[in-house]
Amino acid sequence: MTEISLKRRVWGWMMFDWASQPFYTLLLTFIFGPYFAAVATEFYMSGGMEETLADAQAQAVWSAMLAYVGLAIAVTAPVLGAIADQSGSRIRWMYIFSVFYVVSTYALWWMLPDGSNMMITLVAFGIGMMAAEYALVFINSMLTSLGPDEEVGKVSGSGFALGYAGGVVALLIMLLLFAEGDNGKTLIGLDPVLGLDASEREGTRAVGPFTAIWYVVFMIPFFAWVKEAPAAKSSAGIGAALSGLMQSVKNVAKRPSLASYLASSMFYRDALNALYGFGGVYAVLVLDWSITLLGVFGILAAISAAVFTYIGGLCDKRFGPKPVILFNIWMLIIVCVVIVGMSRESFYGIPLAEGSGLPDLTLMVLGAIIGASGGAVQGASRTMMVRHANPERPTEAFGLYALSGKATAFLAPALIGMVTYMTSSARLGLSPVIVLFIIALILLRWVKPDGDRAEWDGSSKA
Repeated sequence: MTEISLKRRVWGWMMFDWASQPFYTLLLTFIFGPYFAAVATEFYMSGGMEETLADAQAQAVWSAMLAYVGLAIAVTAPVLGAIADQSGSRIRWMYIFSVFYVVSTYALWWMLPDGSNMMITLVAFGIGMMAAEYALVFINSMLTSLGPDEEVGKVSGSGFALGYAGGVVALLIMLLLFAEGDNGKTLIGLDPVLGLDASEREGTRAVGPFTAIWYVVFMIPFFAWVKEAPAAKSSAGIGAALSGLMQSVKNVAKRPSLASYLASSMFYRDALNALYGFGGVYAVLVLDWSITLLGVFGILAAISAAVFTYIGGLCDKRFGPKPVILFNIWMLIIVCVVIVGMSRESFYGIPLAEGSGLPDLTLMVLGAIIGASGGAVQGASRTMMVRHANPERPTEAFGLYALSGKATAFLAPALIGMVTYMTSSARLGLSPVIVLFIIALILLRWVKPDGDRAEWDGSSKA
Protein backbone atom coordinates (compact mmCIF):
# COMPACT_ATOMS: atom_id res chain seq x y z
CA MET A 1 0.00 0.00 0.00
CA THR A 2 1.32 3.46 -0.94
CA GLU A 3 2.60 5.40 2.06
CA ILE A 4 0.40 8.35 2.99
CA SER A 5 2.25 11.68 3.06
CA LEU A 6 2.54 13.72 6.26
CA LYS A 7 0.61 16.59 4.65
CA ARG A 8 -2.31 14.31 3.84
CA ARG A 9 -2.25 12.79 7.34
CA VAL A 10 -2.36 16.29 8.84
CA TRP A 11 -5.34 17.21 6.67
CA GLY A 12 -7.08 13.94 7.53
CA TRP A 13 -6.50 14.62 11.22
CA MET A 14 -7.84 18.17 10.95
CA MET A 15 -10.97 16.94 9.15
CA PHE A 16 -12.14 15.47 12.45
CA ASP A 17 -12.54 19.03 13.72
CA TRP A 18 -14.55 19.93 10.62
CA ALA A 19 -16.70 16.79 10.94
CA SER A 20 -17.41 17.04 14.67
CA GLN A 21 -17.72 20.80 15.17
CA PRO A 22 -21.45 20.90 14.30
CA PHE A 23 -22.11 19.01 17.54
CA TYR A 24 -20.84 22.00 19.50
CA THR A 25 -21.97 24.76 17.14
CA LEU A 26 -25.39 23.43 16.16
CA LEU A 27 -26.40 21.10 18.98
CA LEU A 28 -24.77 22.38 22.15
CA THR A 29 -24.81 26.13 21.59
CA PHE A 30 -26.93 27.63 18.82
CA ILE A 31 -29.75 25.32 17.67
CA PHE A 32 -30.62 22.29 19.78
CA GLY A 33 -29.62 23.67 23.20
CA PRO A 34 -31.76 26.83 22.84
CA TYR A 35 -34.57 24.80 21.24
CA PHE A 36 -34.49 22.43 24.22
CA ALA A 37 -34.59 25.41 26.61
CA ALA A 38 -37.61 26.91 24.81
CA VAL A 39 -39.48 23.59 24.70
CA ALA A 40 -38.68 22.84 28.34
CA THR A 41 -39.86 26.29 29.45
CA GLU A 42 -43.15 25.89 27.60
CA PHE A 43 -43.55 22.40 29.07
CA TYR A 44 -43.13 23.63 32.64
CA MET A 45 -45.35 26.65 32.05
CA SER A 46 -48.08 24.36 30.72
CA GLY A 47 -48.03 22.74 34.16
CA GLY A 48 -48.79 26.07 35.83
CA MET A 49 -45.25 27.29 36.56
CA GLU A 50 -44.56 31.04 36.29
CA GLU A 51 -42.32 31.99 33.34
CA THR A 52 -39.27 33.11 35.32
CA LEU A 53 -39.32 29.92 37.37
CA ALA A 54 -39.90 27.84 34.24
CA ASP A 55 -36.84 29.46 32.64
CA ALA A 56 -34.80 28.64 35.73
CA GLN A 57 -36.08 25.04 35.79
CA ALA A 58 -35.23 24.55 32.10
CA GLN A 59 -31.69 25.81 32.71
CA ALA A 60 -31.37 23.58 35.80
CA VAL A 61 -32.35 20.45 33.81
CA TRP A 62 -29.84 21.31 31.08
CA SER A 63 -27.21 21.90 33.80
CA ALA A 64 -27.86 18.50 35.37
CA MET A 65 -27.43 16.69 32.05
CA LEU A 66 -24.10 18.41 31.35
CA ALA A 67 -22.93 17.67 34.90
CA TYR A 68 -23.72 13.94 34.65
CA VAL A 69 -22.07 13.65 31.24
CA GLY A 70 -18.97 15.46 32.47
CA LEU A 71 -18.67 13.19 35.48
CA ALA A 72 -19.00 10.05 33.34
CA ILE A 73 -16.29 11.25 30.94
CA ALA A 74 -13.98 12.20 33.82
CA VAL A 75 -14.14 8.67 35.23
CA THR A 76 -13.79 6.72 31.99
CA ALA A 77 -11.69 8.77 29.50
CA PRO A 78 -8.27 8.21 31.17
CA VAL A 79 -8.92 4.45 31.37
CA LEU A 80 -9.81 4.30 27.67
CA GLY A 81 -6.70 6.30 26.83
CA ALA A 82 -4.46 3.94 28.81
CA ILE A 83 -5.99 0.88 27.14
CA ALA A 84 -5.56 2.43 23.69
CA ASP A 85 -1.88 3.20 24.35
CA GLN A 86 -1.27 -0.44 25.26
CA SER A 87 -3.29 -1.98 22.44
CA GLY A 88 -2.48 0.48 19.67
CA SER A 89 -6.18 0.51 18.72
CA ARG A 90 -6.98 4.21 18.50
CA ILE A 91 -8.55 3.98 15.05
CA ARG A 92 -10.69 1.03 16.11
CA TRP A 93 -12.00 3.05 19.05
CA MET A 94 -12.69 5.97 16.71
CA TYR A 95 -15.00 3.72 14.67
CA ILE A 96 -16.86 2.68 17.83
CA PHE A 97 -17.30 6.25 19.08
CA SER A 98 -18.42 7.34 15.64
CA VAL A 99 -21.27 4.81 15.61
CA PHE A 100 -22.57 6.04 18.98
CA TYR A 101 -22.18 9.65 17.86
CA VAL A 102 -24.12 9.20 14.64
CA VAL A 103 -26.98 7.17 16.15
CA SER A 104 -27.47 9.47 19.17
CA THR A 105 -27.33 12.74 17.23
CA TYR A 106 -29.75 11.43 14.62
CA ALA A 107 -32.16 10.55 17.47
CA LEU A 108 -32.53 14.24 18.38
CA TRP A 109 -35.08 14.44 15.55
CA TRP A 110 -37.62 13.13 18.08
CA MET A 111 -37.35 16.18 20.38
CA LEU A 112 -41.01 17.11 19.88
CA PRO A 113 -42.19 20.70 20.51
CA ASP A 114 -44.70 19.58 23.17
CA GLY A 115 -41.85 18.25 25.35
CA SER A 116 -43.49 14.82 25.65
CA ASN A 117 -40.21 12.92 25.16
CA MET A 118 -37.90 15.66 26.37
CA MET A 119 -35.92 13.47 28.76
CA ILE A 120 -35.35 10.66 26.25
CA THR A 121 -33.80 13.01 23.72
CA LEU A 122 -31.80 14.65 26.51
CA VAL A 123 -30.25 11.23 27.24
CA ALA A 124 -29.51 10.81 23.52
CA PHE A 125 -27.77 14.18 23.52
CA GLY A 126 -25.69 13.12 26.52
CA ILE A 127 -24.58 9.90 24.79
CA GLY A 128 -23.61 11.87 21.68
CA MET A 129 -21.61 14.30 23.77
CA MET A 130 -19.76 11.47 25.49
CA ALA A 131 -18.90 9.91 22.13
CA ALA A 132 -17.63 13.24 20.78
CA GLU A 133 -15.49 13.86 23.87
CA TYR A 134 -14.05 10.33 23.89
CA ALA A 135 -13.10 10.69 20.23
CA LEU A 136 -11.42 14.00 21.03
CA VAL A 137 -9.11 12.26 23.55
CA PHE A 138 -7.81 9.98 20.81
CA ILE A 139 -7.59 12.76 18.23
CA ASN A 140 -5.54 14.92 20.60
CA SER A 141 -3.15 12.07 21.34
CA MET A 142 -2.33 11.76 17.63
CA LEU A 143 -1.11 15.37 17.50
CA THR A 144 2.39 14.40 18.65
CA SER A 145 2.90 12.34 15.47
CA LEU A 146 1.99 15.14 13.05
CA GLY A 147 5.20 17.15 13.07
CA PRO A 148 8.02 18.56 15.19
CA ASP A 149 7.28 20.42 18.43
CA GLU A 150 7.71 23.84 16.83
CA GLU A 151 4.91 23.06 14.33
CA VAL A 152 2.44 21.49 16.75
CA GLY A 153 0.96 24.83 17.85
CA LYS A 154 0.21 25.84 14.28
CA VAL A 155 -1.28 22.43 13.43
CA SER A 156 -3.45 22.46 16.56
CA GLY A 157 -4.69 26.01 15.94
CA SER A 158 -5.31 25.29 12.27
CA GLY A 159 -7.35 22.21 13.19
CA PHE A 160 -9.60 24.18 15.49
CA ALA A 161 -9.85 26.99 12.92
CA LEU A 162 -10.92 24.51 10.25
CA GLY A 163 -13.47 23.10 12.68
CA TYR A 164 -14.96 26.51 13.37
CA ALA A 165 -15.10 27.19 9.63
CA GLY A 166 -17.06 23.95 9.29
CA GLY A 167 -19.34 25.15 12.06
CA VAL A 168 -20.02 28.36 10.10
CA VAL A 169 -20.90 26.45 6.94
CA ALA A 170 -23.12 23.98 8.80
CA LEU A 171 -24.90 26.77 10.69
CA LEU A 172 -25.49 28.73 7.49
CA ILE A 173 -27.05 25.69 5.84
CA MET A 174 -29.31 25.11 8.84
CA LEU A 175 -30.44 28.75 9.00
CA LEU A 176 -30.97 29.23 5.27
CA LEU A 177 -32.70 25.95 4.53
CA PHE A 178 -33.99 24.27 7.69
CA ALA A 179 -34.43 26.12 11.01
CA GLU A 180 -37.68 28.06 11.11
CA GLY A 181 -38.17 31.31 12.99
CA ASP A 182 -41.28 32.45 14.83
CA ASN A 183 -42.96 33.10 11.46
CA GLY A 184 -42.33 29.55 10.30
CA LYS A 185 -39.81 30.68 7.69
CA THR A 186 -36.05 30.22 7.43
CA LEU A 187 -33.59 33.11 7.61
CA ILE A 188 -34.16 33.95 3.92
CA GLY A 189 -37.93 33.63 4.08
CA LEU A 190 -38.33 30.09 2.76
CA ASP A 191 -40.35 27.21 4.11
CA PRO A 192 -38.06 24.50 5.55
CA VAL A 193 -36.81 22.32 2.70
CA LEU A 194 -37.70 18.66 2.04
CA GLY A 195 -41.34 19.35 2.93
CA LEU A 196 -40.56 19.67 6.65
CA ASP A 197 -43.49 20.90 8.74
CA ALA A 198 -42.67 24.23 10.41
CA SER A 199 -45.64 23.95 12.79
CA GLU A 200 -44.05 20.84 14.27
CA ARG A 201 -40.60 22.49 14.31
CA GLU A 202 -39.32 19.82 11.95
CA GLY A 203 -36.87 22.25 10.37
CA THR A 204 -35.19 22.89 13.71
CA ARG A 205 -35.41 19.23 14.76
CA ALA A 206 -33.62 18.26 11.53
CA VAL A 207 -30.44 19.55 13.18
CA GLY A 208 -29.97 16.06 14.67
CA PRO A 209 -30.00 14.07 11.41
CA PHE A 210 -28.09 16.88 9.67
CA THR A 211 -25.29 16.72 12.26
CA ALA A 212 -25.12 12.94 11.97
CA ILE A 213 -24.94 12.94 8.16
CA TRP A 214 -22.37 15.75 8.17
CA TYR A 215 -20.12 13.66 10.42
CA VAL A 216 -20.43 10.53 8.29
CA VAL A 217 -19.48 12.38 5.10
CA PHE A 218 -16.56 14.42 6.43
CA MET A 219 -14.94 11.71 8.53
CA ILE A 220 -14.12 9.81 5.33
CA PRO A 221 -10.75 11.65 4.86
CA PHE A 222 -9.82 10.92 8.47
CA PHE A 223 -10.34 7.18 8.19
CA ALA A 224 -8.74 7.11 4.73
CA TRP A 225 -5.59 9.11 5.55
CA VAL A 226 -4.89 8.73 9.27
CA LYS A 227 -3.25 5.40 10.06
CA GLU A 228 -1.54 4.03 13.15
CA ALA A 229 2.10 3.07 13.07
CA PRO A 230 2.66 -0.66 13.77
CA ALA A 231 5.07 0.30 16.55
CA ALA A 232 2.20 1.72 18.53
CA LYS A 233 0.74 -1.75 19.10
CA SER A 234 1.45 -3.84 22.16
CA SER A 235 0.46 -7.24 23.50
CA ALA A 236 0.14 -5.92 27.04
CA GLY A 237 -3.25 -6.45 28.62
CA ILE A 238 -5.81 -4.19 30.24
CA GLY A 239 -4.27 -4.82 33.66
CA ALA A 240 -0.95 -3.40 32.51
CA ALA A 241 -2.71 -0.41 30.97
CA LEU A 242 -4.55 0.39 34.19
CA SER A 243 -1.40 -0.12 36.23
CA GLY A 244 0.43 2.33 33.99
CA LEU A 245 -2.41 4.81 34.29
CA MET A 246 -2.34 4.68 38.09
CA GLN A 247 1.40 5.25 38.03
CA SER A 248 0.94 8.23 35.71
CA VAL A 249 -1.65 9.72 38.08
CA LYS A 250 0.75 9.29 40.99
CA ASN A 251 3.57 10.87 38.97
CA VAL A 252 1.54 14.02 38.35
CA ALA A 253 2.23 15.08 41.95
CA LYS A 254 5.97 14.87 41.21
CA ARG A 255 5.68 17.23 38.24
CA PRO A 256 4.61 20.67 39.55
CA SER A 257 4.21 22.28 36.15
CA LEU A 258 1.98 19.48 34.84
CA ALA A 259 -0.02 19.38 38.06
CA SER A 260 -0.59 23.14 37.95
CA TYR A 261 -1.50 23.05 34.28
CA LEU A 262 -3.99 20.20 34.67
CA ALA A 263 -5.59 21.96 37.64
CA SER A 264 -5.74 25.31 35.84
CA SER A 265 -7.15 23.82 32.65
CA MET A 266 -9.66 21.91 34.74
CA PHE A 267 -11.18 25.21 35.83
CA TYR A 268 -10.87 27.35 32.70
CA ARG A 269 -12.07 24.65 30.33
CA ASP A 270 -14.98 23.95 32.64
CA ALA A 271 -15.83 27.65 32.61
CA LEU A 272 -15.45 27.86 28.83
CA ASN A 273 -17.66 24.83 28.28
CA ALA A 274 -20.26 26.50 30.50
CA LEU A 275 -20.20 29.56 28.24
CA TYR A 276 -20.68 27.34 25.20
CA GLY A 277 -23.37 25.27 26.88
CA PHE A 278 -25.33 28.18 28.33
CA GLY A 279 -24.64 31.08 25.94
CA GLY A 280 -27.49 30.22 23.62
CA VAL A 281 -29.73 29.28 26.52
CA TYR A 282 -28.99 32.71 28.09
CA ALA A 283 -29.92 34.49 24.85
CA VAL A 284 -33.26 32.67 24.69
CA LEU A 285 -34.20 32.85 28.36
CA VAL A 286 -32.86 36.34 29.23
CA LEU A 287 -33.11 38.30 25.97
CA ASP A 288 -35.95 36.31 24.36
CA TRP A 289 -34.04 35.72 21.13
CA SER A 290 -35.54 33.63 18.37
CA ILE A 291 -33.66 30.67 16.90
CA THR A 292 -33.06 32.74 13.74
CA LEU A 293 -31.48 35.66 15.60
CA LEU A 294 -29.50 33.21 17.67
CA GLY A 295 -28.25 31.65 14.45
CA VAL A 296 -26.96 35.00 13.19
CA PHE A 297 -25.20 35.36 16.53
CA GLY A 298 -23.73 31.89 16.03
CA ILE A 299 -22.45 32.70 12.54
CA LEU A 300 -20.69 35.81 13.82
CA ALA A 301 -19.17 33.91 16.74
CA ALA A 302 -18.06 31.00 14.57
CA ILE A 303 -16.46 33.23 11.92
CA SER A 304 -14.64 35.10 14.67
CA ALA A 305 -13.55 31.77 16.15
CA ALA A 306 -12.24 30.47 12.80
CA VAL A 307 -10.21 33.61 12.09
CA PHE A 308 -8.80 34.20 15.54
CA THR A 309 -8.14 30.55 16.30
CA TYR A 310 -5.87 30.46 13.25
CA ILE A 311 -4.22 33.68 14.39
CA GLY A 312 -3.93 32.19 17.86
CA GLY A 313 -2.11 29.21 16.35
CA LEU A 314 0.41 31.56 14.73
CA CYS A 315 0.87 33.39 18.04
CA ASP A 316 1.27 30.02 19.74
CA LYS A 317 4.07 29.14 17.31
CA ARG A 318 5.74 32.55 17.83
CA PHE A 319 5.30 33.11 21.59
CA GLY A 320 4.31 29.71 22.94
CA PRO A 321 0.92 28.53 24.26
CA LYS A 322 1.01 30.03 27.76
CA PRO A 323 0.78 33.75 26.77
CA VAL A 324 -2.06 32.89 24.39
CA ILE A 325 -3.97 31.13 27.18
CA LEU A 326 -3.43 33.97 29.68
CA PHE A 327 -4.54 36.75 27.35
CA ASN A 328 -7.70 35.00 26.25
CA ILE A 329 -8.78 33.99 29.74
CA TRP A 330 -8.70 37.68 30.68
CA MET A 331 -10.88 38.45 27.66
CA LEU A 332 -13.39 35.77 28.70
CA ILE A 333 -13.55 37.15 32.23
CA ILE A 334 -14.47 40.58 30.85
CA VAL A 335 -17.18 38.97 28.72
CA CYS A 336 -18.68 37.18 31.72
CA VAL A 337 -18.70 40.32 33.86
CA VAL A 338 -20.69 42.13 31.17
CA ILE A 339 -23.14 39.24 30.65
CA VAL A 340 -23.99 38.88 34.33
CA GLY A 341 -24.88 42.58 34.64
CA MET A 342 -27.03 42.78 31.50
CA SER A 343 -30.72 42.13 30.97
CA ARG A 344 -33.36 43.25 28.49
CA GLU A 345 -34.41 46.08 30.82
CA SER A 346 -31.14 47.30 32.39
CA PHE A 347 -27.36 47.21 32.48
CA TYR A 348 -25.93 46.93 36.01
CA GLY A 349 -28.98 48.65 37.42
CA ILE A 350 -29.07 51.44 34.82
CA PRO A 351 -32.50 51.32 33.14
CA LEU A 352 -32.59 50.98 29.36
CA ALA A 353 -35.21 52.50 27.10
CA GLU A 354 -38.05 50.16 26.26
CA GLY A 355 -37.19 48.20 23.14
CA SER A 356 -33.50 49.20 23.33
CA GLY A 357 -31.28 47.27 20.97
CA LEU A 358 -28.21 47.74 23.20
CA PRO A 359 -28.47 44.30 24.89
CA ASP A 360 -28.73 42.59 21.49
CA LEU A 361 -25.78 44.51 20.01
CA THR A 362 -23.71 43.94 23.14
CA LEU A 363 -24.32 40.19 23.15
CA MET A 364 -23.42 40.01 19.44
CA VAL A 365 -20.04 41.62 20.21
CA LEU A 366 -19.55 39.40 23.24
CA GLY A 367 -20.34 36.34 21.13
CA ALA A 368 -17.59 37.28 18.69
CA ILE A 369 -15.14 37.62 21.59
CA ILE A 370 -16.22 34.28 23.08
CA GLY A 371 -15.67 32.61 19.71
CA ALA A 372 -12.27 34.25 19.20
CA SER A 373 -10.90 33.73 22.70
CA GLY A 374 -12.49 30.33 23.23
CA GLY A 375 -11.04 28.95 20.01
CA ALA A 376 -7.58 30.35 20.69
CA VAL A 377 -7.58 28.94 24.23
CA GLN A 378 -8.54 25.47 23.03
CA GLY A 379 -5.84 25.37 20.38
CA ALA A 380 -3.13 26.63 22.74
CA SER A 381 -4.29 24.27 25.51
CA ARG A 382 -3.80 21.27 23.26
CA THR A 383 -0.28 22.48 22.45
CA MET A 384 0.56 23.04 26.13
CA MET A 385 -0.47 19.46 26.88
CA VAL A 386 1.81 18.19 24.12
CA ARG A 387 4.67 19.99 25.90
CA HIS A 388 3.87 18.04 29.06
CA ALA A 389 3.10 14.64 27.47
CA ASN A 390 5.36 11.59 27.54
CA PRO A 391 5.95 10.81 23.82
CA GLU A 392 5.71 7.09 24.63
CA ARG A 393 2.21 7.36 26.14
CA PRO A 394 0.42 10.22 24.37
CA THR A 395 -3.14 8.87 24.55
CA GLU A 396 -2.83 8.23 28.27
CA ALA A 397 -1.53 11.78 28.70
CA PHE A 398 -4.52 13.19 26.85
CA GLY A 399 -6.74 10.88 28.88
CA LEU A 400 -5.41 12.68 31.95
CA TYR A 401 -6.02 15.92 30.09
CA ALA A 402 -9.61 14.82 29.52
CA LEU A 403 -9.81 13.87 33.19
CA SER A 404 -8.69 17.36 34.22
CA GLY A 405 -11.14 18.87 31.77
CA LYS A 406 -14.02 16.72 33.01
CA ALA A 407 -13.13 15.99 36.66
CA THR A 408 -15.02 19.13 37.61
CA ALA A 409 -17.18 19.27 34.49
CA PHE A 410 -20.14 18.79 36.80
CA LEU A 411 -18.98 21.80 38.86
CA ALA A 412 -19.85 24.69 36.52
CA PRO A 413 -23.27 23.28 35.53
CA ALA A 414 -23.98 22.39 39.18
CA LEU A 415 -22.97 25.86 40.40
CA ILE A 416 -24.95 27.51 37.63
CA GLY A 417 -27.96 25.36 38.48
CA MET A 418 -27.62 26.12 42.19
CA VAL A 419 -27.21 29.89 41.76
CA THR A 420 -30.02 29.93 39.19
CA TYR A 421 -32.28 28.14 41.68
CA MET A 422 -31.28 30.41 44.58
CA THR A 423 -31.75 33.65 42.63
CA SER A 424 -34.51 32.47 40.28
CA SER A 425 -32.47 34.25 37.59
CA ALA A 426 -30.93 32.62 34.51
CA ARG A 427 -28.74 35.73 34.16
CA LEU A 428 -27.21 35.68 37.65
CA GLY A 429 -26.88 31.92 37.35
CA LEU A 430 -23.84 32.42 35.09
CA SER A 431 -21.84 34.31 37.73
CA PRO A 432 -19.88 31.27 39.05
CA VAL A 433 -18.08 31.12 35.68
CA ILE A 434 -16.14 34.26 36.59
CA VAL A 435 -14.80 32.65 39.77
CA LEU A 436 -13.66 29.54 37.84
CA PHE A 437 -11.70 31.65 35.34
CA ILE A 438 -9.98 33.59 38.16
CA ILE A 439 -8.93 30.36 39.91
CA ALA A 440 -7.47 29.15 36.62
CA LEU A 441 -5.42 32.33 36.22
CA ILE A 442 -3.91 31.91 39.67
CA LEU A 443 -2.91 28.29 39.01
CA LEU A 444 -1.25 29.18 35.68
CA ARG A 445 1.48 31.03 37.60
CA TRP A 446 3.25 27.71 38.30
CA VAL A 447 3.07 26.37 34.74
CA LYS A 448 6.39 26.34 32.84
CA PRO A 449 6.06 27.80 29.32
CA ASP A 450 7.96 24.82 27.85
CA GLY A 451 6.22 22.24 30.00
CA ASP A 452 8.22 19.06 30.64
CA ARG A 453 9.89 18.79 27.25
CA ALA A 454 13.31 18.94 28.89
CA GLU A 455 12.50 15.75 30.81
CA TRP A 456 11.61 13.84 27.65
CA ASP A 457 14.44 15.07 25.41
CA GLY A 458 17.08 14.78 28.13
CA SER A 459 18.13 18.41 27.85
CA SER A 460 18.61 20.82 30.73
CA LYS A 461 16.07 23.25 29.42
CA ALA A 462 13.74 24.44 32.20
